[in-house]
Amino acid sequence: MNMYDNPDTVAHSFDENYLSPYLIQAQWAEFVSLKKVIYELSQRFQRPIRILDIGVGSGRIIQNLHDIPEIWQFIGHYTGTDNADLCLELASKMVNDLDINDKVTLLNLDAVALHQLTGMYDLIICTWFTPGNFYPDDFDFENYSRATSKLDLTINVKFTSIFSQAYSLLAPQGEIVLGACYKDNEATRLKQEFSYQKMGMTIITSPQDSFTATQERFWSQRFTKEKLYAYLPFIAPHQISFEDLDTYDYAMQVRIKK
Repeated sequence: MNMYDNPDTVAHSFDENYLSPYLIQAQWAEFVSLKKVIYELSQRFQRPIRILDIGVGSGRIIQNLHDIPEIWQFIGHYTGTDNADLCLELASKMVNDLDINDKVTLLNLDAVALHQLTGMYDLIICTWFTPGNFYPDDFDFENYSRATSKLDLTINVKFTSIFSQAYSLLAPQGEIVLGACYKDNEATRLKQEFSYQKMGMTIITSPQDSFTATQERFWSQRFTKEKLYAYLPFIAPHQISFEDLDTYDYAMQVRIKK
């Protein structure tokens, strides 16, 4: 089961009445930074750029970009992937309503299958804490709260596989942008738990975990710079940069250059 297969969960996830102020403001902080990246890359390539969005969700990023013509003009084509039918239904309706099917392609594709794509992209994005959603396939949501040992995330095979595939789809001089990503600290953990509880979910993890998970199968990891370096061994550290998205150590955006 996908974490976005439940209609109520999907509705709450995209309804600001159920979102914490930290989540809402992280959305806008990452979007402001993303606009700058898009402009920068369009100037670097001297043409509108090709974007791949891993985990397009409701299509929020597409709509926000479309609503700013001065930025939308710098996008040649936008491809969004997701493996949640309910999210793709929302995104498809938005794309149809805006009449931008000529510029936007939506694909039902799990992130672990990015190798099936044949195009090259100037910018690959994975936004609003989605980089932290790639949990092990055998994670036991039903029994984890009673487990005697904690999940060791020294490595995250799925995360590394997904972004290795993404990197292979990146054009020379292109970039991958990850984030917002949760920072791994106690204050952020508590904010994560509050956010999920505000959506009506039940927490199954403890303070010893570097991720927060719920009975409703939400799972989101927190990161340190060191952990991201370890998860991306195929990228030289000097090609990875980090930007704080706030002043209270909650979220960061990661830029990976090729």
